[in-house]
Amino acid sequence: MRRNPVLILLVVFLVTALQANAGLPAPAKDPLNGLDAYVLKAMKDWELPGLALAVVKDGRVVLAKGYGVREVGKNDPVDGDTLFAIGSNTKAFTSTALALLVQDKKLSWDDHATDLLKGFQLYDPYVTREITVRDLLSHRSGLGRRGDLLWYGQDFSREEILRRIRFLKPNSSFRSQYGYQNIMFLAAGQVIPAVTGMSYDDFIKERIFKPLEMTRSNTSPKDLVGLDNVAAPHTKKDGKVVAIPYRNLDNVAPAGSINSSAAEMARWHLFQLGNGKYAGKQILDPAILQVTHDPHIVMPVPGERKKDFPSNHFMAYALGWVLEDYRGRLIIWHNGGIDGMLSHQGFLPEENLGVVVLTNSDRNRLDAALFYRIVDSFLGEPLKDWSGTFLTQAKEGQAKAEEARKKAEESRVPNTRPSLDLAGYCGSYGNEMYGLAEVKSSGDKLVLYFNSKPMGALDHWHYDTFKVNAEPLGSLRFMELLDDSMITFVLNAQGKAARMEIEDLDVFERAPEPEGKER
Repeated sequence: MRRNPVLILLVVFLVTALQANAGLPAPAKDPLNGLDAYVLKAMKDWELPGLALAVVKDGRVVLAKGYGVREVGKNDPVDGDTLFAIGSNTKAFTSTALALLVQDKKLSWDDHATDLLKGFQLYDPYVTREITVRDLLSHRSGLGRRGDLLWYGQDFSREEILRRIRFLKPNSSFRSQYGYQNIMFLAAGQVIPAVTGMSYDDFIKERIFKPLEMTRSNTSPKDLVGLDNVAAPHTKKDGKVVAIPYRNLDNVAPAGSINSSAAEMARWHLFQLGNGKYAGKQILDPAILQVTHDPHIVMPVPGERKKDFPSNHFMAYALGWVLEDYRGRLIIWHNGGIDGMLSHQGFLPEENLGVVVLTNSDRNRLDAALFYRIVDSFLGEPLKDWSGTFLTQAKEGQAKAEEARKKAEESRVPNTRPSLDLAGYCGSYGNEMYGLAEVKSSGDKLVLYFNSKPMGALDHWHYDTFKVNAEPLGSLRFMELLDDSMITFVLNAQGKAARMEIEDLDVFERAPEPEGKER
């Protein structure tokens, strides 16, 4: 009998495919089958106190549940209604809020920011003149991921932060490359009161939360006071998972302040996947919503990403969302992180599928791992152990960080002493953008303050360079934003500390001493 060469090739292809998938569990007919066991094991591996998941498929919520506890050491369980901070997943709410104003004909995507925000100014006059609402929401301002110390842990108002951003020098040309920028999202959020007279927070509650029945969601940790079923943020200190206070982000709310639950984020995904419709009501014009899902700036695909995501050929930023191709489908997603909490959300329009992961710890990648695990299951793909993969990478990252620390230690010049006694470095140092930095002595240590907020102790490194150490000193609670940064004091011709150069931040000039107190 003559053999059919086409049939032979088909058999070879099938055998090869089966061999390629050997050792990988096949997806279950029920995509959620086995998920609980996987989640619980992964939580143990990551030492995660609690998390919540939501899955939306074909116009209905198929999962909204919690795992673990709200706070380590306590027994209150996480469920689908437990509130978590969603961090930068707030950005998509901000872009949707602006989309509603486009629908209301209060503005257009290409209105200039200076026409909407009185006194708004950036470092480059050309950018000041040309930057639009669309630019504010797409991370293409040229400022990059800088300036966060202007709002993080500081008491500057939203208006004052926007006034000071004019002093931040760009790190790339305008619209030439992607550069994550929180303060531009603050500017976008401030467009709302400028054109409506309603605060950002009230607008989000009235125009998004209310119609989507997100009755427990809110925009500030102040709104959590007195509420039940709220997850506590956690971090790892000295090898132990501990609860920490909520970080107040009121002064940069449009970039990352929303608190929500898995159940209510599921309603948000029904709205996104429903082309602006929820519960039978058209809330936002589909064409206007689509603009928030369209690519606006190309994002580089990291080379190392190809190992785990071989089907990923492009990434781009939309308006508050990241776009990528995954196994031949489009994923529209974002993640969020703030002290003690990480989250990941995304949806696949072609599959009518949305997934939300909320966690109450900031030292994990389980949010992303569970997102892709659930997506793979619904796509019918072999189930990869994403948690194990990311955990291995996290450990490798820790090892590389330790190696870098050792290398930095080797570059340290031994047996040097500061040019001055510690009191000689104490004083006030000013910067047009960041404000007042103060160096004070505490026992045999120097302590750095920003606008009266303790940032860390200064450990002598070599010569007149000190290293920021954010470990608590006595009753002070330091912020970790400058942890391990190098600070170099520059002396003037009289041998006095004239300015302070903070690594990867800026220069702070020494303020004159009051008369009679010169050293």
